[in-house]
Amino acid sequence: MAKQKTSFVCNECGSDYAKWQGQCSDCGQWNTITEIRLGPAKGSGRAGAGVTANRAGFAGALSGARVLRDIDLHDLPRFSSGTEEFDRVLGGGLVPGSAVLVGGNPGAGKSTLLLQTMCHLAQNMEALYITGEESLQQVAMRAQRLQLPTDKLRLMSETNVESLVAAAEEFKPKVLVVDSIQVVHTDEIASAPGSVSQVRECAAYLVRYAKQTGTVLFLVGHVTKDGSLAGPKVLEHMIDCSILLEGEHDSRFRTLRGQKNRFGAVNELGVFAMTEQGLREVKNPSAIFLDRSNEPSSGSAVMVVWEGTRPLLVEIQALVDDSQLGNPRRVAVGLEQNRLAMLLAVLHRHGGLQVGDQDVFANVVGGVKVLETSADLALLLAIVSSYRDRQLPRDMVIFGEVGLSGEIRPVPSGQERLSEAAKHGFKRAIVPKGNAPKGAIPGMEVVAVSRLSEALDSVDA
Repeated sequence: MAKQKTSFVCNECGSDYAKWQGQCSDCGQWNTITEIRLGPAKGSGRAGAGVTANRAGFAGALSGARVLRDIDLHDLPRFSSGTEEFDRVLGGGLVPGSAVLVGGNPGAGKSTLLLQTMCHLAQNMEALYITGEESLQQVAMRAQRLQLPTDKLRLMSETNVESLVAAAEEFKPKVLVVDSIQVVHTDEIASAPGSVSQVRECAAYLVRYAKQTGTVLFLVGHVTKDGSLAGPKVLEHMIDCSILLEGEHDSRFRTLRGQKNRFGAVNELGVFAMTEQGLREVKNPSAIFLDRSNEPSSGSAVMVVWEGTRPLLVEIQALVDDSQLGNPRRVAVGLEQNRLAMLLAVLHRHGGLQVGDQDVFANVVGGVKVLETSADLALLLAIVSSYRDRQLPRDMVIFGEVGLSGEIRPVPSGQERLSEAAKHGFKRAIVPKGNAPKGAIPGMEVVAVSRLSEALDSVDA
């Protein structure tokens, strides 16, 4: 009989071991290593096949290799999900045989977004929605509340991965949703559902099925308290696309951000609004994030950030106030807090402004998280505006990276950023000298600066 292989895996970090031990050497946790049955090893036809058989096997494997230029890309045509913002984040649409991981906080709208998408796709193709956390009645009630077409979508409640794949082989759907991967389990592993070993093996089983049949697979994943995806890090390597649905509970807007995509741009951003009829796409997010107060105030600036393949105009606010504590507070919402502290040091050294005894608060309006460095200059000018209680012009847009020596560095796609600002009626822009446009932009005055001191002088002028 073929010998059955076993492995020992840590449920916390996913590390593999040849035998059981009490403590994981990688993460340091105790009693987290469990045994996994990997299935029987396949024996060869006869022992000691010899060099001739090995050479024949290598020749057969080599015969399947193809020249890169001869591969037909039309074999994988994309098709739309029915939502432009969703297609943007996915890289232009759904690719047959791809595995997409959708993460987000509880209540962000993951199930709502996928249910809307599946009801739309089911009108033109076979679609199967597997729910493991909710009953069929709960999903049907949500679909009825959202006024979705429910006459074509197939719905199933199952948590066993073998039964799940057997049902998929029977219905042969083009799109398959598993909600969620943390509740799916396999009988081959003795650990509880949601453990690292269960999540990894079940995801590998489902991804293998999607690749072999050309099915678009959506996996819903939970997130931990720190905002990272729950489960082993190897799950991110197994799937083709990883997207995260973000949004605060008190905000009606949700942002869908691509974190990994083998078929499109990374860090692409889609914006949705949560309504009574579900998630509705926002085709002009700059107009939403620029919904400013009619009364001008100090500490407010407009910046142009680049999200994926398009520019986005966002308002940034800063508040500088006398500190009542021994250690002044530095709070950043939507920005990196360590970068805020670094920019304050640059402002003191090269801008001549001391805020060491002041509390500094920075916020990106609309719940957007800015990950690029083009917001440095706008943040510093907003801080200076709040400290001096002097308003910045409402028709001014600012972007640029600030270096430690006080230089203003250029950022990618400067011309596209200025064109987007001009479309929204901005008349003045402060940009790095390296992003100065070659030709004049109609109706816009562009001030190109190379040092932080020049940017501060242009605001005072």
